[in-house]
This record gives sequence, structure tokens and C-alpha cells, in this order.
Amino acid sequence: MTRRLAGFLLFTDIAFLSYWTAMVLDLAGLISLPPSMMYKDYDDPRVIAWNWSFFPIDVLFSVTGISAVHFARRGNPIWRPLAILSLCLTFVAGFMAIAYWTLLAEFDPAWFLPNLALAVWPLFFIGGLVIGAAQDHRPPLRDDRFIPDDTLL
Repeated sequence: MTRRLAGFLLFTDIAFLSYWTAMVLDLAGLISLPPSMMYKDYDDPRVIAWNWSFFPIDVLFSVTGISAVHFARRGNPIWRPLAILSLCLTFVAGFMAIAYWTLLAEFDPAWFLPNLALAVWPLFFIGGLVIGAAQDHRPPLRDDRFIPDDTLL
């Protein structure tokens, strides 16, 4: 794993876990987030439900991304599929939010641009990771011809 990929994963994943921690604390009444920091119609029950619908995917991409960095630092090859999963989920979460804000014709840069970044930055890494995974699992080249196990063939 490159330092650049690890940096992007950790920054994004820690930021999202922090965001959801703040949302849970706000929901529990332990903190009060200022309305100026919130998205449009943040007090509408449907928009609240929309926002919370991202909780599982955001937590999943954060956990898989942090796990990928952890395993990469220990030389465990499981890091690559975890990173691919994390990047795909990050892209999907960002793309879904972009689609939502676009359908509403809401282009508040404070919410639109970060979600656009989530939909774009994973694309710079996914292809290389998939190619690397394919090369890791390529069968060795052999000079001998295929000989079937069944002598009747």
C-alpha cells in the first residue's frame, strides 16, 4: 500500500467516524451542533432518515479502510481486498449523496464538494489495486501441456 493511499484512507475514515460520533452525541443530546454546520432541511424527518441511511455504508467503508491500512503495515495480503472494498463503498456513498443533491438542484459547496471528492478520489486507486490483485492470483506459467486426469479422455 502506498503512503498516499494510506493517507487518503485514514483521513477519510477518521473524518467519517468523527462525523458519526458527533451525530450520535447530538442525537443523544450530549452535544448540540450549530444549525450553520448542518445540511439543508436537517430538521426534516425525511432528510434525517436520508442522512442516517448512510450510517451503515460510511461505518463499513471506514472500518474496512482502517483495517486495510492496519493489515498492509503488517504485510498481510488481506489488505488489498479490504482496500478495494473500502474504496468502492466510499465511491458509492459519495456518488449517492451527489445524486441526491443534484436531483434537488442543491449545490451548496459545503456539502456538495466533499461528497464529490468522495466519489472521485477512490477512482485513482481502484484500478491499480484490482490489477495488482489479479496479478497476485495469476496461475504460474508452465511449459508442459495439459494432461487430463481421466485416462479415458
